[in-house]
Amino acid sequence: MAEQYDVIVLGSGPGGYVSAIRCAQLGLKTAIVERENLGGICLNWGCIPTKALLRSAEVLNHMKHAASYGLAADNIRADLDAVVKRSRGVAKQLNQGVTHLMKKNKITVHMGAGVLKSATSVEVTNDKGAETISAKHVIIATGARARDLPFAKADGERVWTYRHAMTPKELPTELLVIGSGAIGIEFASFYNDMGSKVTVVEMMDRVVPVEDADVSAFLEKALIKQGMTILTKAGVKSLTVGKDGVKASITKKDGSVMEADFSHVIVAVGIVPNVENLGLEECKIEPDKRFHIKTDGFGRTNVPGVWAIGDVTDGPWLAHKASHEGVIAAEAIAAELGNKDVHPHPMDRGNIPGCTYCHPQIASVGLTEAKAKEAGYTLKVGTFPFIGNGKAIALGESEGFVKTVFDAKTGELLGAHMIGAEVTEMIQGYVVGKTLETTEAELMHTVFPHPTISESMHESVLAAYGRAIHI
Repeated sequence: MAEQYDVIVLGSGPGGYVSAIRCAQLGLKTAIVERENLGGICLNWGCIPTKALLRSAEVLNHMKHAASYGLAADNIRADLDAVVKRSRGVAKQLNQGVTHLMKKNKITVHMGAGVLKSATSVEVTNDKGAETISAKHVIIATGARARDLPFAKADGERVWTYRHAMTPKELPTELLVIGSGAIGIEFASFYNDMGSKVTVVEMMDRVVPVEDADVSAFLEKALIKQGMTILTKAGVKSLTVGKDGVKASITKKDGSVMEADFSHVIVAVGIVPNVENLGLEECKIEPDKRFHIKTDGFGRTNVPGVWAIGDVTDGPWLAHKASHEGVIAAEAIAAELGNKDVHPHPMDRGNIPGCTYCHPQIASVGLTEAKAKEAGYTLKVGTFPFIGNGKAIALGESEGFVKTVFDAKTGELLGAHMIGAEVTEMIQGYVVGKTLETTEAELMHTVFPHPTISESMHESVLAAYGRAIHI
């Protein structure tokens, strides 16, 4: 007899394990299937360990500039092995935390590769054999993996994906980063601070192209100032991998081709959903045009009883989006099973923040100025530079700004965009505001503590209406 559950979750990343916990909280008998590590890519090989690496690089950068704070620090150097060891320790701690949460919430964990045999049954295979488990509902949360370039297959030696870049055997001397999205720019920032000579190649006309144009321009100047080479509207034609390095042929924006030698290459050109070998075709689960699983606003697929969340579905491909989708799906399942105390609502993608943890940090939510104009809005736009903020100056972190975009007719906050120190912590203020459908009036009437960098958020709102105080 197959083990019977109310819900089976395939994958234990930030979408899967959060969804499983919410299902258990709602009284549903829940199982989770994981083929590698509880916590998925995010906790073990993504969001968390990369932040540990970036924190080490940030501390190193501060130490190198100790004199600017009136301090003396000599013989400063980085111990790469120790930096990586700390990062892996952080990942291990959080993996153990998820294990504890599974036990606490009485969620049964099945380690192995899960395949849908039907809309209500999953076969789990591991080195001990195969078993079949059944449930009234199945949530697919299998995530995604790094996309390879046809001519730049990752080998873990000279050509890396993000996973290889987190556990390097050696520090690159000359590093080529292909792609300037969040992953590419974060690793470019880390290795640059650690002492590598970094070149970033981006096929679009600016770095971090999903961000507001002013943020992209500011970041590019900052990265060049830090010593990076930034090539936009450029492409890598070919890579020739040798024992001691990689020869790259790069087409520049003027059409000329440059040949350059690098010790290592990081490929950061997007993701591919993990949809293979899941039994999707046999169950007739429909993909979207990008081969992600097609869902409605609650995570339902076209097959009743089968749900999908996170990176295996449409973007944005962010851990916090996956977690929120997981909660929505869990509550929708509970409602279908007769729970009248839950009232799930679909995700509003316009209220999902994005964060990039490079140096300086980037954070945003909602429409960029350009996208708001394309949508037909008449705008009020305010910008406030960190150089006008007392706390930023006192911290020695005066590089950055806050930009806010409002509907001139209604005062609705359409978007907010930040670059600078700790903006990834500050953006949530605007996210809450957007979720509550805040206008400029509420933000103007909000009292911000002094001295804080967050006062720049207030000043940016005031600036949009010609009322900024400190510029």
